[in-house]
Amino acid sequence: MLTGKPPRNRPRYAPWFLAAIGLLISSANAEDPASREEVEQRLAKAYEPPPEFAGNGGPYRSPLVFADGQRVKSADDWPRRRAEILALWQRRLGGWPALVERPAVERLQTVEKPDHVQHQVRVQISRQGQTVDGYLLLPPGKGPFPAVLVPFYEPLTGIGQGRKGQGTHDYGLQLVRRGFVTLSIGTPGALESIGVDTREALVAAGERERRQPLMLLAYVAANCHTALAQMPEVDPQRIGIIGLSYGGKWSMFASCLHEKFACAVWSDPGIVFDERNANVNYWEPWYLGYDPAARRKPGVPSEENPRTGLYKELVEAGDDLVDLHALMAPRPVLVSGGTEDPPRNWRALHHLIEVNRLLGHDRRVALTARPTHVPTAEALELELSFLESWLKPR
Repeated sequence: MLTGKPPRNRPRYAPWFLAAIGLLISSANAEDPASREEVEQRLAKAYEPPPEFAGNGGPYRSPLVFADGQRVKSADDWPRRRAEILALWQRRLGGWPALVERPAVERLQTVEKPDHVQHQVRVQISRQGQTVDGYLLLPPGKGPFPAVLVPFYEPLTGIGQGRKGQGTHDYGLQLVRRGFVTLSIGTPGALESIGVDTREALVAAGERERRQPLMLLAYVAANCHTALAQMPEVDPQRIGIIGLSYGGKWSMFASCLHEKFACAVWSDPGIVFDERNANVNYWEPWYLGYDPAARRKPGVPSEENPRTGLYKELVEAGDDLVDLHALMAPRPVLVSGGTEDPPRNWRALHHLIEVNRLLGHDRRVALTARPTHVPTAEALELELSFLESWLKPR
């Protein structure tokens, strides 16, 4: 999360050691039939809310109600309601610019790895020529392959070359070893810049574009989707997105606002507002708190440091992110929950389940639970297996 908190003390291991352990775990899980069956059973259970939350929509408003108060009564009504929700969120966030029709992808450097090819790339993300740095990993073979976009603070973590994340959220590396094309990207304008630099970059972008930063990140992801879809190595109908924490928020907004993403994994982003948890920090100006008329200090809202921007408008209106989630239907999504998305967040997902049921689909919404923010080995395996199940069905 972009909280400015110092990292907890953890044992330090060489990146090569952690990467090797991650490869051994993923290889064992992929090749051992008993392990695979166990993973599939756990994943199947992830689609089932626990009894205390089954059918419980909590305090959230149903997205199956038109703005004029009429109920959505059938699947035939849903396209009109979906268009209404999408237009509302685009207006809330400051407007959705036209996508780049054919984003340029510049391959800067190529490295042959034992089990994949790594390209350092620069991808066009706006019609004005702005770019984002990243790493494109290609599995052996001709394809076309399924693909996954991996957004994070910087792109090196996604390919297992960051300061941390090996074997926990190096999604690009893990997935290319399972036969996916992956594109790992970072915050535009920063290859390895994290923490306060990322915050400042997002706030500056919001001020420059007069839009909420999360909308801008979703727009970046949408153009990266187009870039992937136009590569001969990629099956354009099988492109997903996965991200942890900041990358989880990025993935959630991108997959909801750009329906061409075939499925998504939102790893512990905090899928709804929660001012009891300082890490579910949508109120910050680098997420939904951008306000051209006010600047607030970082931290949980209070009388001395009140809410600002779109976040303030949503909270005061009694709104949350549930109608945004509804835009995901009927595409599959896994909320890989940790400290920011505990099991009680099934109440918010209940409404997405109801939309899917209206459309005639079941088992499209899953939530897993772990005691940590960073994925455990088991959580990582479930995330990867979810993407395999929807993008690489047997």
